[in-house]
Amino acid sequence: MKYWTETIAIAQRILTELGRRRRSLIFWAAFPIAVLILNGLIFAERSKTALPEPLTLGQSLERAAPATLVGAALFFSCLGGSVATVVAEREHRTLKRLFLSPLSGISYFLGIGLAHSAIALGQTVLVGGVAIALGARFQGSPLLIAMIILLSILAYVGVGFILGTQLARRTEDVNTLVAAFGVPLLILGGAFVPAFIFPQILLDLAQYNPIYHMNEALTKTVAEGSTLSDIAFHFWFLVGFAVLMVAAGWLSYQRMLRVERRL
Repeated sequence: MKYWTETIAIAQRILTELGRRRRSLIFWAAFPIAVLILNGLIFAERSKTALPEPLTLGQSLERAAPATLVGAALFFSCLGGSVATVVAEREHRTLKRLFLSPLSGISYFLGIGLAHSAIALGQTVLVGGVAIALGARFQGSPLLIAMIILLSILAYVGVGFILGTQLARRTEDVNTLVAAFGVPLLILGGAFVPAFIFPQILLDLAQYNPIYHMNEALTKTVAEGSTLSDIAFHFWFLVGFAVLMVAAGWLSYQRMLRVERRL
């Protein structure tokens, strides 16, 4: 009960601070919607020459929504947001004050993860709602879709803790880290450019990219109604990666706390 109360308190503090920065909140909402509409229009236009029967805007959005959610919403809110939060807490010396309080380290870790998960779920509702309003009709098991999104959030938050605790020292480092590690992986994962137009060598490399498996699992489930057995390889790859990243993120966080205590 103690950990739960502390975790909720940390998450509420982060979300309250975000709510006060209304301009940032508007940008968090506008960015994935803009990417969704652009991706949908590109899919619709491309289908006129690539498919025997062109896709409607709604059908295009059914395929564009998963890539937008994985590449534009969850990536920047969970991975980029976790890196930025950890770096800001160190710069503002919040961690120093944490050592003087009865608040546990695990509650702090879970609270940051919970706050960014809440932001990601809000973006999920937003992207899905806009796509449905424009004619998309999603298929697949809601439970399976929720599990893929949850695994993606855990994987992104875990990677965010690793980068934020081990490689980022100042706020200026956040953008360079996200750009250097994230953008090539997003492109190779098919988040911005459809994977079916990749040359074979890039398709082979994409098999090792977790974003590719997030994108493929979610797209096949949402747009084609695939079941767990149909996407088993992508799903279990995500399970293994998410567990590994959360464990590595926790170890990185513990190491950062030990270093901060000595400073």
